[in-house]
Amino acid sequence: MLIIKTFALALFMLLLSGLCQARMLVDQFGRSVEVPERPQRVVALAPSITEVIYALGRQEVLKGTTQYSDDPPEAKNLPRVGSYVRLDIEKIIALKPDLCLAIKDGNPLHAVTRLEKLGIPVYVVDPRNLEGISKMITGLGEVLNAAGQAGKITKEMQARAALIAARIAPSTSRPRVFFQIDASPIVSAGRGTFIDELITLAGGHNLAAGANGYPRFSWEDVLRLDPEVAIVASMAGGFSVADLKAGWQRWPTITAVKNHRLHVIDASLVDRPTPRLLDGLEVFARIIHPEIFGAPLAN
Repeated sequence: MLIIKTFALALFMLLLSGLCQARMLVDQFGRSVEVPERPQRVVALAPSITEVIYALGRQEVLKGTTQYSDDPPEAKNLPRVGSYVRLDIEKIIALKPDLCLAIKDGNPLHAVTRLEKLGIPVYVVDPRNLEGISKMITGLGEVLNAAGQAGKITKEMQARAALIAARIAPSTSRPRVFFQIDASPIVSAGRGTFIDELITLAGGHNLAAGANGYPRFSWEDVLRLDPEVAIVASMAGGFSVADLKAGWQRWPTITAVKNHRLHVIDASLVDRPTPRLLDGLEVFARIIHPEIFGAPLAN
């Protein structure tokens, strides 16, 4: 009996030590980070990270997230720790995380540094394009012990993108596309953005690609560019489809308006670095090349 009890105690201690062990991983910021072998209390510091954790099937370890984390719907029930650009350190500490997951483009470096000084490890992701999103998913899969599911997600993303590329390849047409973010002012998406990448992969020529980031345009600029396809998405919300189209319809000489190629899309398809960007890519492909992919849904 004593031997059995001793063995049971040793087994318990072995399991406990497994839960407490740490691994040294390199995050997408290039830093060596000591993370728990089996994270149990994770706080996601951006809505996109929350979405990926659910996609990986590891939501049971997620104990908190940031404002606007609304996908999937059950994420709305998680405790909030501020917005991803204005983190509430005290609320994070109150959740007693054994790991925080941060995003380079958004989370303040000083907040990450403070959390680490308090003994909370922070693993940083940096998804700047579709390839970067795949790397983020792979990295988070390793961190959260969900490598198998991460592999399935990234393979599906690559297959969907490859299918669109293969169907577009024979076409020599590259319609001129203008993407507008929200109703006013006129802001588009230039080089280094997900939207620029999606337009290009969907077989279009992004008229804002000559500028970095999110340049502003006047209607005079738009008239001069004369897009063949116009895509509008409301990032802030509160605008109807009619509202978003109204500004364009005042200029019937624009080719996109004249040929009824003015489209409004759901902003959630393109505003976060998550696997849902592939849904956005497929929507763009139908809008830009209906002769290949079929007519887009009317709006």
